[in-house]
Amino acid sequence: MPTPIKRAHVAVVLVRPRFSENVGAAARAMHNMGFNRLVIVAPKNYHPERAMTLATHEAADILNRATIAPTLTEALADFHYVVGTTARVGRQRRVITSPAALAKQLTAISTHNHVALMFGPEDRGLTNKDLRQCHGLLNIPTAKFSSINLAQSVMLVCYELHQATIDPANSYPPRLASRHELDGMYDTLKKLLVRITG
Repeated sequence: MPTPIKRAHVAVVLVRPRFSENVGAAARAMHNMGFNRLVIVAPKNYHPERAMTLATHEAADILNRATIAPTLTEALADFHYVVGTTARVGRQRRVITSPAALAKQLTAISTHNHVALMFGPEDRGLTNKDLRQCHGLLNIPTAKFSSINLAQSVMLVCYELHQATIDPANSYPPRLASRHELDGMYDTLKKLLVRITG
């Protein structure tokens, strides 16, 4: 049976967001795709009532239950696997090239591990210090301008995770050959080699 993303083990972590409205829009995007764990790290002038205007009534529960952490280290303490989003590539960074590729990786990882999807502040994104706390980095490819609105980034990533949940393609565990089958294959190869060289 295919392994879906374990939604309860996946959290969106917004690092130093500058606009409360973007936090609300991100919560709405999460709700649309069935995710509800939100962590907000050291927000700038965060006003829950302003965030609520863009979260709408449906996503209000996500904001009400969101964890607000003073530092990134505290926010990530309970997570086993951390993915940071970045527009900056190169410099020997091993970056996952698309949200769809990330979703394929997380189908297995999220089964027994808690995963943080980390998004940086709207003006500068995650710093190099932030990214050093990540196990993997994600770049969302664009046609031209590489900077994407915070809530749009959350929606794109959550959408691909949602797709992997409802259609977990290529996530079946491989069927490995038995020892008996391997011995039979080796025996056949041996006979063929004897014929070729004989």
